[in-house]
Amino acid sequence: MRRLFLSSVILFTLLGARADEGMWIPMLLKYNEAEMRQMGFHLTAEDVYSVNHNSMKDAIMLFGGGCTGELISPDGLVLTNHHCGYSRIQQHSTLEHNYLHNGFWAKNHDEELPNPGLEVTFLVRMEDVTQAVLEGTNDKMQDEEKLRIISQNIEKIKAEAIKGTHYEAVIKPFFYGNQYFLFVNETFTDVRLVGAPPENIGKFGGDTDNWMWPRHTGDFSLFRIYTDKNGNPAPYSKDNIPMKSKKYFTISTKGVNEDDFTLVFGYPGSTQQFLLSDAVDIVANVQNPVAIQARTIRLNAMKYWMDQSLETRLMYSAKANSISNGWKKWQGESKGINECNVLEKKQLEEMDFDRWVNEDKNRAEKYGQLLSEMKRLYKGYRDNIQIYIYNQETFFGVEMLSFIYSKVVPVIEAAKLMPTNPKEFELARVKLAASAKSFFKNYNANIDNECFVNLLSYYFSTQNPEFIPDELKKYINISDVSLIKINDNMYEKSPYFTNPEAFINFIETASAKDFVKLEKNEVVKMIVTIANQSDKNISELRPKASKLNSYYKTYVKALMEKEKDKTFYPDANLTMRVTNGNVKGFEPKDGVEYVYYTTLDGIIEKENPDIFDYKVDPKLKELYEKKDYGRYANAKGEMPVAFIASNHTTGGNSGSPVINADGELIGVNFDRVWEGTMSDINYDVNRCRNISLDIRYFLFIVDKFAGAQNILSELTIK
Repeated sequence: MRRLFLSSVILFTLLGARADEGMWIPMLLKYNEAEMRQMGFHLTAEDVYSVNHNSMKDAIMLFGGGCTGELISPDGLVLTNHHCGYSRIQQHSTLEHNYLHNGFWAKNHDEELPNPGLEVTFLVRMEDVTQAVLEGTNDKMQDEEKLRIISQNIEKIKAEAIKGTHYEAVIKPFFYGNQYFLFVNETFTDVRLVGAPPENIGKFGGDTDNWMWPRHTGDFSLFRIYTDKNGNPAPYSKDNIPMKSKKYFTISTKGVNEDDFTLVFGYPGSTQQFLLSDAVDIVANVQNPVAIQARTIRLNAMKYWMDQSLETRLMYSAKANSISNGWKKWQGESKGINECNVLEKKQLEEMDFDRWVNEDKNRAEKYGQLLSEMKRLYKGYRDNIQIYIYNQETFFGVEMLSFIYSKVVPVIEAAKLMPTNPKEFELARVKLAASAKSFFKNYNANIDNECFVNLLSYYFSTQNPEFIPDELKKYINISDVSLIKINDNMYEKSPYFTNPEAFINFIETASAKDFVKLEKNEVVKMIVTIANQSDKNISELRPKASKLNSYYKTYVKALMEKEKDKTFYPDANLTMRVTNGNVKGFEPKDGVEYVYYTTLDGIIEKENPDIFDYKVDPKLKELYEKKDYGRYANAKGEMPVAFIASNHTTGGNSGSPVINADGELIGVNFDRVWEGTMSDINYDVNRCRNISLDIRYFLFIVDKFAGAQNILSELTIK
């Protein structure tokens, strides 16, 4: 009975979603329908999510495991962000056919490019399975025993849910395991590139504008899903046909105005709204500062050498893009935490929680030691996190060191077993040779040399000496000159790690004894020592994290008991969510006020031919000068590019459809404003805004810039 009561409490707290803040479970939107209608929404909850007929959910997919995409034609045409398709566009690019730099537009289905490894996943249905998952457990059980029973129940439920189908099932915890949902999914693996604007449109503004407003980025790319002749998922085949979409979005050219209703539908990745002040302190004062500084070092090296050569730019664009996204986000997150006094706010909430607990004898017995136990655990957890973040962002931030540990060390281990298992060594050698050839295709030794010297210098001069392994203490405050010498030895002495030809020759000709000798190589010893420390550190982190998760489960349950009238929503966990909002400008600081949209005029104003990220495509400039905007201009005759709204989004919402009150597509979500990136921990409606591509700019680029009438003809445009 206790478990049944808890489940009903959580369900109650999910009802009645507030505008702006919150990432809501779509199957429960029926409880919010009245409020959504008051906000201006003209459709029903069944139009958004239904298992009885086709609904919006059938047009939305998890794209590539970390983004969102949406269907926009009857024939499986997918719209997502340029940065979500970025690595795929790069993989298809060469100096002769540089699609990243020049753009790509397939003129017909035969020209669409396959992408091995790219998957898209649709939600078939979801279900609250809390009772079934927790069957056989009780509060008196040890955590290990409870988790064992829960794991068994989960596997049984999943197997039953997809029996006799080609579907997949996943069960995820919500509210730290107070509630569980089953997701039945359908995954497609034949996904082909259809179109992408050139980088100076799709990534205009680069790292400088990333996470910033005003924004002028045409952040979109187009793909198509293919199926077998029966419409089922199938591996790539020339015989496959374009998907017949169950549901796709109609596109509206009506545009957006201040305060218009907006709905964002997608797969947000991760939020942590219930964190204690201790955890927020770790994020703001341990994790973020170290990661930001280490990635600054890496990005400085990459950007310098990318500017020297188009070939290097092509090799490193996706890498730099991946590194810089978190780098810029974490700066804004720490800034927001400090400026909004999130740490102090959390501390006050904890004081109020303790006060409430101690007002009642039963509550004091039940929850009295909860926060003190969590805070005690966080003291050791903080040290583990510092070791982890330093190791990951410095040593493993050097490409060659990471490659040595993941690819070379296993061959060394196989070489030791050579007398008893010679086949294992030969197989390992062949695998390493193939890995090395692939690795060097996108490797620049000049960049990695700088990273080696500067990252390790940063580590040995700033990491707490107590956290540096004894074997490496001799390097504390080591000079850059000495690090350069160690780095040069990687190139000049056998096995010539950073010299592609010499290193591959070593792999192919070296004996087992030659590989075993590498254990004495200075850089091998260095990275193996760090890796061993990392393994030990993670083995200490895991039980602490598990215990904290158990404590948070109780903490969230208690918060719901304490604040019965408050509407709670579950943290994002890469499952389908809906968020409401309104088109709205904002004032990030005193004396600064931003309007809600940007135009092509701003692109021209930002133009700087001397900076790669601000070069304006000549054809785009010509269209601007002629004001050749067609039907895509707004009422003022401007060409809209992007807009902001108050929808609560996070990573994973990249590519999410932005939908108007009539269920029509008006934009594609691609970012948040820098001032509001702390929304993963603390949402503030006064400074948190999601940034979206105006769908009219997408249409303008496809039509007027690319002349891709074959793509345009597929769309349903109002």
